[in-house]
Amino acid sequence: MVKRRAGFSDQLGLLEAEAPESASSVGSEGHRGRMRARLLTAGPDAIADYELLEMVLFLALPRRDTKPIAKALMEKFGSFANAIAAPLNDLRAVEGVGEAGAAALKTVQAAALRLARAEVMERPVLSNWDRLMTYLNAVMARERVEQFRVLFLDTRNRLLADEAQAKGTVNHTPVYPREVVRRALELQATDIDGQKEVLQDRLALAQTASERRSIELELLELADREQRAQLQAVIASELTSATEKQIAGKKLEQL
Repeated sequence: MVKRRAGFSDQLGLLEAEAPESASSVGSEGHRGRMRARLLTAGPDAIADYELLEMVLFLALPRRDTKPIAKALMEKFGSFANAIAAPLNDLRAVEGVGEAGAAALKTVQAAALRLARAEVMERPVLSNWDRLMTYLNAVMARERVEQFRVLFLDTRNRLLADEAQAKGTVNHTPVYPREVVRRALELQATDIDGQKEVLQDRLALAQTASERRSIELELLELADREQRAQLQAVIASELTSATEKQIAGKKLEQL
């Protein structure tokens, strides 16, 4: 018997426990090889939804015949996208999927969402509407309950964070504006700190007086934004008194 060395998939817990090799698992190798070759030579459009599910599953269930499992998933959920986005309990309910199969499908979903988010993170969101809608459709279209989602932008309309602030029922979700403001101020402070670090690094490398002066002016602008954010946080906080809020408001008006 040949012993298989533990690999990366084992460490992630994506492989099911070792099982005795069967005739069906040996015979499936040729089928899997042909599917891999078709994907690599003809591209993803040459692979049907159930075949794509089958390929994902046989990475996690290497000694199982994953074709019946893939077809069961298609019968239950209707498409590849619906299958990977399905709740964990629903996936586990499909015979043969198990923890390893469910983890593999959720890994694919996480990768897809991360790729979609990367398309909007470093670009002005409001000028990339199509990419934004594609991303939001990927994130929210298959949710079964209402959710209040907030896209936090910086001063250049770039996405700082995308967060589900609350989830509710099938037709209702609660919204707490104070929590939205509090989170916005936290992210603004984080964004300012990051920009300050970048500017300070650039200042250390500046070679001309005009370049240094330009960076120093940017740092002064950031300091002003930071002070505004701190005062706004005092005003929004539930822990500050009415007097403290009033003082912060007056200082904010003077800036």
